Amino acid sequence: MSPIRAIGDLFRYIGSMGFFIRDTLRWLFTRKRDFASLIREMVFIGVDNLVLVSLICFFLGIIIAFQTAYQLQMFNSEIQLAPLVAMSLVRELGPVIGALIVAARTGASITAGIGSMKISEQIDALEAFGVEPIDYLVVPKFISLIVCMPILIIYADCLGIFGGYIVGALKFGIPYKLYFRMTFDALTLRDILSGLAKSTAFGCVIAFVSCYEGFRPFSSIDVSKSVTLSVVRSFIFIIICDCLLTAIFYFSWT
Repeated sequence: MSPIRAIGDLFRYIGSMGFFIRDTLRWLFTRKRDFASLIREMVFIGVDNLVLVSLICFFLGIIIAFQTAYQLQMFNSEIQLAPLVAMSLVRELGPVIGALIVAARTGASITAGIGSMKISEQIDALEAFGVEPIDYLVVPKFISLIVCMPILIIYADCLGIFGGYIVGALKFGIPYKLYFRMTFDALTLRDILSGLAKSTAFGCVIAFVSCYEGFRPFSSIDVSKSVTLSVVRSFIFIIICDCLLTAIFYFSWT
Protein backbone atom coordinates (compact mmCIF):
# COMPACT_ATOMS: atom_id res chain seq x y z
CA MET A 1 0.00 0.00 0.00
CA SER A 2 1.36 3.39 -0.98
CA PRO A 3 1.80 6.10 1.66
CA ILE A 4 -0.72 8.36 -0.08
CA ARG A 5 -3.37 5.65 -0.04
CA ALA A 6 -2.61 4.85 3.61
CA ILE A 7 -3.02 8.52 4.55
CA GLY A 8 -6.26 8.67 2.58
CA ASP A 9 -7.60 5.59 4.38
CA LEU A 10 -6.65 7.14 7.71
CA PHE A 11 -8.54 10.35 7.00
CA ARG A 12 -11.57 8.38 5.73
CA TYR A 13 -11.55 6.31 8.91
CA ILE A 14 -11.31 9.40 11.11
CA GLY A 15 -14.08 11.13 9.15
CA SER A 16 -16.48 8.19 9.29
CA MET A 17 -15.68 7.71 12.98
CA GLY A 18 -16.46 11.39 13.55
CA PHE A 19 -19.91 10.99 11.96
CA PHE A 20 -20.49 7.87 14.06
CA ILE A 21 -19.60 9.76 17.26
CA ARG A 22 -21.87 12.63 16.22
CA ASP A 23 -24.81 10.28 15.70
CA THR A 24 -24.18 8.53 19.01
CA LEU A 25 -24.09 11.80 20.96
CA ARG A 26 -27.19 13.01 19.15
CA TRP A 27 -29.18 9.91 20.08
CA LEU A 28 -27.80 10.05 23.62
CA PHE A 29 -30.02 13.03 24.44
CA THR A 30 -32.95 12.22 22.18
CA ARG A 31 -35.09 10.12 24.49
CA LYS A 32 -35.16 8.45 27.88
CA ARG A 33 -33.21 5.26 28.35
CA ASP A 34 -34.55 1.84 29.25
CA PHE A 35 -33.21 1.26 32.76
CA ALA A 36 -33.29 -2.54 32.42
CA SER A 37 -31.11 -2.52 29.30
CA LEU A 38 -28.61 -0.20 30.99
CA ILE A 39 -28.38 -2.48 34.03
CA ARG A 40 -27.85 -5.47 31.74
CA GLU A 41 -25.01 -3.70 29.95
CA MET A 42 -23.45 -2.53 33.22
CA VAL A 43 -23.44 -6.07 34.57
CA PHE A 44 -21.82 -7.30 31.36
CA ILE A 45 -19.20 -4.53 31.36
CA GLY A 46 -18.60 -4.07 35.07
CA VAL A 47 -19.36 -7.21 37.05
CA ASP A 48 -18.10 -9.67 34.43
CA ASN A 49 -14.71 -7.91 34.37
CA LEU A 50 -14.18 -7.90 38.14
CA VAL A 51 -12.34 -11.22 38.38
CA LEU A 52 -9.91 -10.42 35.58
CA VAL A 53 -9.30 -6.87 36.82
CA SER A 54 -8.82 -8.15 40.37
CA LEU A 55 -6.25 -10.74 39.34
CA ILE A 56 -4.19 -8.49 37.10
CA CYS A 57 -4.23 -5.31 39.20
CA PHE A 58 -3.45 -7.10 42.46
CA PHE A 59 -0.32 -8.66 40.99
CA LEU A 60 0.48 -5.40 39.22
CA GLY A 61 0.65 -3.68 42.61
CA ILE A 62 3.00 -6.40 43.86
CA ILE A 63 5.24 -6.04 40.79
CA ILE A 64 5.40 -2.24 41.13
CA ALA A 65 6.24 -2.58 44.83
CA PHE A 66 9.10 -5.00 44.17
CA GLN A 67 10.54 -2.87 41.37
CA THR A 68 10.20 0.31 43.42
CA ALA A 69 11.69 -1.28 46.51
CA TYR A 70 14.73 -2.39 44.53
CA GLN A 71 15.54 1.25 43.75
CA LEU A 72 14.58 2.60 47.18
CA GLN A 73 16.91 0.18 48.95
CA MET A 74 19.87 1.96 47.36
CA PHE A 75 18.92 5.12 49.32
CA ASN A 76 17.56 3.43 52.47
CA SER A 77 14.14 4.93 51.68
CA GLU A 78 11.94 1.84 51.73
CA ILE A 79 9.36 3.80 53.72
CA GLN A 80 8.55 5.74 50.54
CA LEU A 81 7.23 2.56 48.96
CA ALA A 82 3.60 3.37 49.81
CA PRO A 83 3.28 6.79 48.11
CA LEU A 84 5.18 5.68 45.01
CA VAL A 85 2.99 2.62 44.47
CA ALA A 86 -0.19 4.61 45.09
CA MET A 87 0.69 7.47 42.74
CA SER A 88 1.87 5.13 39.99
CA LEU A 89 -1.40 3.23 40.09
CA VAL A 90 -3.85 6.08 40.56
CA ARG A 91 -2.29 8.47 38.05
CA GLU A 92 -1.29 6.12 35.27
CA LEU A 93 -1.13 2.36 35.48
CA GLY A 94 -4.56 1.70 37.01
CA PRO A 95 -6.57 3.54 34.32
CA VAL A 96 -4.41 2.30 31.42
CA ILE A 97 -4.22 -1.36 32.43
CA GLY A 98 -7.90 -1.44 33.38
CA ALA A 99 -8.86 0.09 30.04
CA LEU A 100 -6.73 -2.40 28.11
CA ILE A 101 -8.39 -5.27 29.96
CA VAL A 102 -11.87 -3.99 29.19
CA ALA A 103 -10.98 -3.28 25.57
CA ALA A 104 -9.59 -6.78 25.07
CA ARG A 105 -12.46 -8.58 26.76
CA THR A 106 -15.60 -6.44 26.52
CA GLY A 107 -14.70 -4.40 23.44
CA ALA A 108 -14.03 -7.52 21.41
CA SER A 109 -17.31 -9.04 22.57
CA ILE A 110 -19.24 -5.88 21.63
CA THR A 111 -17.71 -5.87 18.15
CA ALA A 112 -18.44 -9.56 17.61
CA GLY A 113 -22.04 -9.18 18.81
CA ILE A 114 -22.88 -6.20 16.61
CA GLY A 115 -21.01 -7.71 13.65
CA SER A 116 -22.96 -10.96 13.95
CA MET A 117 -26.21 -9.00 14.04
CA LYS A 118 -25.18 -7.11 10.92
CA ILE A 119 -24.34 -10.12 8.77
CA SER A 120 -27.49 -11.95 9.96
CA GLU A 121 -29.54 -8.88 8.89
CA GLN A 122 -30.88 -8.27 12.40
CA ILE A 123 -29.81 -4.62 12.14
CA ASP A 124 -31.75 -4.34 8.87
CA ALA A 125 -34.74 -5.79 10.69
CA LEU A 126 -34.43 -3.14 13.40
CA GLU A 127 -34.43 -0.41 10.77
CA ALA A 128 -37.45 -2.00 9.06
CA PHE A 129 -39.38 -1.77 12.35
CA GLY A 130 -38.39 1.88 12.77
CA VAL A 131 -35.75 1.30 15.45
CA GLU A 132 -32.52 3.27 15.10
CA PRO A 133 -29.59 0.80 15.52
CA ILE A 134 -27.26 3.37 17.08
CA ASP A 135 -29.90 4.35 19.62
CA TYR A 136 -30.76 0.73 20.42
CA LEU A 137 -27.30 -0.87 20.34
CA VAL A 138 -24.61 1.78 20.80
CA VAL A 139 -25.97 4.33 23.27
CA PRO A 140 -26.63 1.85 26.15
CA LYS A 141 -23.10 0.46 25.77
CA PHE A 142 -21.64 3.98 25.67
CA ILE A 143 -23.46 5.03 28.85
CA SER A 144 -22.54 1.80 30.63
CA LEU A 145 -18.87 2.12 29.75
CA ILE A 146 -18.49 5.70 30.93
CA VAL A 147 -20.29 4.80 34.18
CA CYS A 148 -18.54 1.48 34.87
CA MET A 149 -14.99 2.39 33.86
CA PRO A 150 -14.31 4.85 36.75
CA ILE A 151 -15.77 2.35 39.23
CA LEU A 152 -13.62 -0.45 37.85
CA ILE A 153 -10.52 1.75 37.96
CA ILE A 154 -11.11 2.76 41.59
CA TYR A 155 -11.52 -0.92 42.42
CA ALA A 156 -8.34 -1.77 40.49
CA ASP A 157 -6.38 0.99 42.26
CA CYS A 158 -7.44 -0.28 45.69
CA LEU A 159 -6.39 -3.83 44.84
CA GLY A 160 -3.06 -2.65 43.48
CA ILE A 161 -2.37 -0.59 46.60
CA PHE A 162 -3.23 -3.61 48.73
CA GLY A 163 -0.81 -5.71 46.68
CA GLY A 164 1.89 -3.12 47.35
CA TYR A 165 1.10 -3.23 51.06
CA ILE A 166 1.68 -7.00 51.13
CA VAL A 167 5.20 -6.46 49.79
CA GLY A 168 5.82 -3.59 52.22
CA ALA A 169 4.60 -5.62 55.18
CA LEU A 170 6.29 -8.91 54.40
CA LYS A 171 9.56 -7.58 52.98
CA PHE A 172 10.17 -4.44 55.05
CA GLY A 173 7.83 -4.84 58.02
CA ILE A 174 5.96 -1.59 57.38
CA PRO A 175 2.92 -1.42 59.74
CA TYR A 176 -0.42 -1.24 57.93
CA LYS A 177 -1.44 1.98 59.69
CA LEU A 178 1.74 3.71 58.60
CA TYR A 179 1.54 2.30 55.07
CA PHE A 180 -2.01 3.43 54.41
CA ARG A 181 -1.53 6.76 56.18
CA MET A 182 1.39 7.55 53.89
CA THR A 183 -0.66 6.36 50.93
CA PHE A 184 -3.56 8.71 51.63
CA ASP A 185 -1.26 11.58 52.57
CA ALA A 186 0.55 11.29 49.25
CA LEU A 187 -2.58 11.19 47.07
CA THR A 188 -4.11 14.56 46.22
CA LEU A 189 -7.49 15.35 44.78
CA ARG A 190 -6.01 16.11 41.37
CA ASP A 191 -4.31 12.69 41.29
CA ILE A 192 -7.65 10.99 41.85
CA LEU A 193 -9.52 13.26 39.44
CA SER A 194 -6.93 12.75 36.71
CA GLY A 195 -7.27 8.98 37.04
CA LEU A 196 -11.07 9.20 36.90
CA ALA A 197 -10.95 11.54 33.91
CA LYS A 198 -8.66 9.15 32.06
CA SER A 199 -10.87 6.17 32.84
CA THR A 200 -13.95 8.01 31.55
CA ALA A 201 -12.13 9.02 28.36
CA PHE A 202 -10.92 5.45 27.86
CA GLY A 203 -14.50 4.21 28.27
CA CYS A 204 -15.57 6.55 25.46
CA VAL A 205 -12.74 5.27 23.26
CA ILE A 206 -13.68 1.62 23.84
CA ALA A 207 -17.37 2.30 23.19
CA PHE A 208 -16.86 4.23 19.96
CA VAL A 209 -14.18 1.97 18.46
CA SER A 210 -15.76 -1.38 19.35
CA CYS A 211 -19.25 -0.37 18.23
CA TYR A 212 -18.03 1.30 15.05
CA GLU A 213 -16.01 -1.75 14.05
CA GLY A 214 -19.05 -3.92 14.71
CA PHE A 215 -21.07 -2.11 12.05
CA ARG A 216 -18.46 -2.68 9.34
CA PRO A 217 -18.47 -6.45 8.56
CA PHE A 218 -20.23 -7.76 5.43
CA SER A 219 -19.47 -11.47 5.92
CA SER A 220 -18.59 -13.94 8.67
CA ILE A 221 -14.90 -13.63 7.74
CA ASP A 222 -15.08 -9.87 8.21
CA VAL A 223 -16.36 -10.33 11.78
CA SER A 224 -13.10 -11.91 12.94
CA LYS A 225 -11.12 -9.17 11.20
CA SER A 226 -13.28 -6.50 12.79
CA VAL A 227 -12.76 -7.98 16.26
CA THR A 228 -9.00 -7.95 15.75
CA LEU A 229 -9.06 -4.39 14.44
CA SER A 230 -11.30 -3.33 17.31
CA VAL A 231 -8.86 -4.54 19.96
CA VAL A 232 -5.76 -3.22 18.18
CA ARG A 233 -7.25 0.18 17.43
CA SER A 234 -8.69 0.49 20.92
CA PHE A 235 -5.22 -0.14 22.35
CA ILE A 236 -3.68 2.46 20.04
CA PHE A 237 -6.31 5.12 20.78
CA ILE A 238 -6.14 4.44 24.52
CA ILE A 239 -2.37 5.01 24.56
CA ILE A 240 -2.68 8.15 22.40
CA CYS A 241 -5.49 9.49 24.59
CA ASP A 242 -3.46 8.75 27.71
CA CYS A 243 -0.48 10.63 26.29
CA LEU A 244 -2.61 13.67 25.44
CA LEU A 245 -4.40 13.74 28.80
CA THR A 246 -1.13 13.31 30.70
CA ALA A 247 0.35 16.28 28.83
CA ILE A 248 -2.78 18.37 29.44
CA PHE A 249 -2.79 17.62 33.17
CA TYR A 250 0.93 18.28 33.44
CA PHE A 251 0.82 21.71 31.78
CA SER A 252 -2.44 22.79 33.43
CA TRP A 253 -1.41 21.84 36.98
CA THR A 254 2.24 22.92 36.98
